[in-house]
Amino acid sequence: MRVGETEGTGREVTAESLLAAAEQAFLRAEFDVVQPLLQRLRSEFGAPDTDPADVRYGILLAAMAARAGNWPAAVRLCPDVPDGAEPGIIHFLAVHALRELAREDRHTNAGVAAVVIVLWAHLLHEEYGGDFRELLTEQRGEPLPETLWDQAVGRLRGRIADLLVTLDARAGRDALSAWHTAWEAECADGVVVFSDIPADAGAHALISLVDAAWHLVDHGRGADLLGAEAARHPGFELPPEDTHKPRAYDGPLARALAERGSDRVRGSRWNDALTDFGAAVRFGHTLTGTEKDCVVHAWRNVGRTWNGHGNDLRVRIAGLEAARSLLPQDTALAAELTAELVRRGRDVVGTDIRESRDCFTRALAVTPGDPQARAGLDGHLRSDLRQWLHRTGGGAELEVSAGDVRGLLTRDPGCEPARLWLGRHHERRGVAAAVDGRLEEARDAAREMLRYADPRPSHSTEDVDNTFVFFLVSAVGRVDRRSRAGLELRVELLRTASEIPTPLQSRTREDLHEAVLHLAEHLEAVGAVSDIIELFLRDLMRTGISTRFDKIVESAYALRASVRRKTGDLGGAQRDLACAEAIGGGLPLHTPLFGAVTGKPHRDDPRQDTLF
Repeated sequence: MRVGETEGTGREVTAESLLAAAEQAFLRAEFDVVQPLLQRLRSEFGAPDTDPADVRYGILLAAMAARAGNWPAAVRLCPDVPDGAEPGIIHFLAVHALRELAREDRHTNAGVAAVVIVLWAHLLHEEYGGDFRELLTEQRGEPLPETLWDQAVGRLRGRIADLLVTLDARAGRDALSAWHTAWEAECADGVVVFSDIPADAGAHALISLVDAAWHLVDHGRGADLLGAEAARHPGFELPPEDTHKPRAYDGPLARALAERGSDRVRGSRWNDALTDFGAAVRFGHTLTGTEKDCVVHAWRNVGRTWNGHGNDLRVRIAGLEAARSLLPQDTALAAELTAELVRRGRDVVGTDIRESRDCFTRALAVTPGDPQARAGLDGHLRSDLRQWLHRTGGGAELEVSAGDVRGLLTRDPGCEPARLWLGRHHERRGVAAAVDGRLEEARDAAREMLRYADPRPSHSTEDVDNTFVFFLVSAVGRVDRRSRAGLELRVELLRTASEIPTPLQSRTREDLHEAVLHLAEHLEAVGAVSDIIELFLRDLMRTGISTRFDKIVESAYALRASVRRKTGDLGGAQRDLACAEAIGGGLPLHTPLFGAVTGKPHRDDPRQDTLF
């Protein structure tokens, strides 16, 4: 055929006539004519851009590129949906792509695989097979029997599938990225898109993971999906350590897990089934009514055998916990879990105290107020308190909750170890409050201590004050005497204690005087002259009680007078010297150094007033 002989002599040349002529030339294997026709089409009319001319044009160009061995161009030019193209040209390109893909070094060529999958799925599709079947009939010269056609289609599908499976195995692709999965999905829904295939497609799927996952689940291959996911993310079905990072295919993954859970229930694999249902819910699945029935069936049997031999209470408790997370409103399940936890707690009370206590605690969380669980915990608490009292005589602290001990004492008023522990607890609380200067809190702790230490219904203010002073004095013994802050804190605690009228008041004043002296000596050692004078002016100890203290104060005034003289403050220096001489020589009790003091209440020792 010559290029000018299109559409008959004298007929007008159109884009359609040129395209049709090129197609016919290709089908007659007159390849040397096809390219000139296509060049004329492009030069005179431009490349077709309307459907289906653009599809016919693309298939023709792809077939020419494939014939020349230029498969990258063939892949780029091949339309995603070849509807409207000549079946003979589609068949030519499909056959050559299949041969190309079967070559030893083409098992990773995703572009050629996509051509094979798209074109053969199109040719063998029931709705589009008419043209291909007509082509075969024309080549045979006789009609193609229905049975023969069905057998041939089935056999050809099988050969293509077998080839793709082999290539997947050779390249190490799993079900999510397998060409075989893409082949099945394309035959069902037409999901392969050439433009979505990356240039380095050897390591990538032909379709998205979402499409692949849904196809596997929808066609009964959920196990393949789960196997591929387990290889990609080992342990994905277990509870996540933190928060689950959503995957694009969580939906089909969750459904596959739920379906496997139902299968495992039918296979009496109760624990595995509950694990699958739990994972499915974490991936966003909502259990159906049938699936909830499966969960119920599983928790009623988990950890049990039909003959009772080999029952495992720990496995049963774990299974019941898993089921409860799925059916939190199931009261029968909650009751069963509580009973099994109590049973386990009793079983290990003599061998594993921690597990026993944890079981009773968990049982109370599942069923608040359960009497058996509460009794179990109370038993542990009584034992702890008795050991504490026997071991330390109530001295050392026991790490338990005050609220728990109060609750035990409420339920068992005769539990003396609980009463003693609460008394010691509030004693320590009061001491800590006193050290921090929280005096009202320390008083409250004193009241609570008396409440548990002395069973009388009420206690007088005198009792509370005595106990409060005891707290303060006890706190003094725990203060660090090596630092200024500790020495100042001792002074403050003893000052507070000495102001409370108790039988120990005189003793606490003596301790206060000693503490003031120790603080003054420390201030003298570090050269804090003004701080010594301020301590003296607080009137915490009378002059004359401690010669050593008086001497420290006298020296402080003398030193400050020297400093003031050097700085030009002669008046201040004179006053400081006068104070120093007065302290050193002693002053009459009612002889103010700087004149009479008016408008001020009388104090035990007016000398500090006179030395202001």
